[in-house]
Amino acid sequence: MHAMQYEVTLPADYDTAVIRARVEHVGRRLDDWDGLGIKAYLLRERGRYGSPVNQYAPFYLWNTVAGMNRFLWGGAFQGLVDDFGRPEVRQWTGLAHAEGRGTDAAFAVRRRVPVPDRRDLSELMAEAVAATERLAGADGAVLAAAAVDPHRWELVHFSLWEHDAPQAEGDVFEVLHLSAPGRDRLPRGRQW
Repeated sequence: MHAMQYEVTLPADYDTAVIRARVEHVGRRLDDWDGLGIKAYLLRERGRYGSPVNQYAPFYLWNTVAGMNRFLWGGAFQGLVDDFGRPEVRQWTGLAHAEGRGTDAAFAVRRRVPVPDRRDLSELMAEAVAATERLAGADGAVLAAAAVDPHRWELVHFSLWEHDAPQAEGDVFEVLHLSAPGRDRLPRGRQW
């Protein structure tokens, strides 16, 4: 499993209805994308759920690198680049994925934290796996995942929720659409 996200931070007075309409128009294009586990089309609005910014920030869990590369280099990503410029694309290596009991993702929480120096890496990653399992078991959780960027030494915890009171810390996003063609093929549990 591979996690990926890019963020398009928008002006404070930006009409986020434009993003909603964009997702309504293009969101289903990845509903059958080969190699994609899930794509959550995410939006944060300034002043809602503690967000300081307006931001469009899709989050992906990929089953295959080939599917991810086909998205980035095969033309699909170019539409966003043409409209908003080329954002920095963050990638993390998968640590864990767990399914929750929730069914319809309405909100997402993303929390990025630095991997502390002088910590045993296997112990820290095991803690991230356990945190993923706990999140997925919480009331209203649809799924949870954890991944690490060993270049920046950063952990990302990502979870989807049925309601706007998620039991996770981090940045809260509204899910505008969820493409999940390979969700059932995302590897469960610890990824090593």
